[in-house]
Amino acid sequence: MPKKIFNLILLVFVLTALISCGSNATPKPRGYFRIALPRHSYQRFDSAFPYTFEYPTYTTLSKDPYSPDQKYWININYPRYKATIHLSYKAIDHNLMKYLEDARKMVVKHIPKANAINDSLIVDPARKLYGLTYDIEGNGVASPYQFILTDSTQHFLRGSLYFRVVPNNDSLQPVIQFIKGDIRHLLNTLHWKQVKK
Repeated sequence: MPKKIFNLILLVFVLTALISCGSNATPKPRGYFRIALPRHSYQRFDSAFPYTFEYPTYTTLSKDPYSPDQKYWININYPRYKATIHLSYKAIDHNLMKYLEDARKMVVKHIPKANAINDSLIVDPARKLYGLTYDIEGNGVASPYQFILTDSTQHFLRGSLYFRVVPNNDSLQPVIQFIKGDIRHLLNTLHWKQVKK
């Protein structure tokens, strides 16, 4: 190859490199797949349980496999998103403070990974419904949303949202927000039943 052609090719490469480096390149943030979410729709859960509520039609209900002796504990499963809302019920027998403290400890366990824990008070005297919701923010938080409900005399219900995937709540955020909407609907439609003595 003659020296003139080599010098011309080298000059073209150098000029191309100089022209293409005119602006600072910034790396793009990591992207995630778009998550298709269904339209919210609900059906009533009304059985021999001491509480009733509406739950999403795109979920399934199951008994809690890890607590077979707790007959009023159920899971609301979101198979498509590998998510579960765990509902654990206890009848109150002069032990409401113990249940409240146990629920608080379950929330406090998330402090090392949480950026913030935002709680909201629930007060609905017409339904005898009192409680708290905990919105737990943070990328590595195992349970991003929890709640407790009670009538303060007979019923105590605790709920917690968990995913069966490594917690990366940045990518899960659309699903978390969607399920939080379902939980708000559950809270707005929950009613206690009379406990048979």
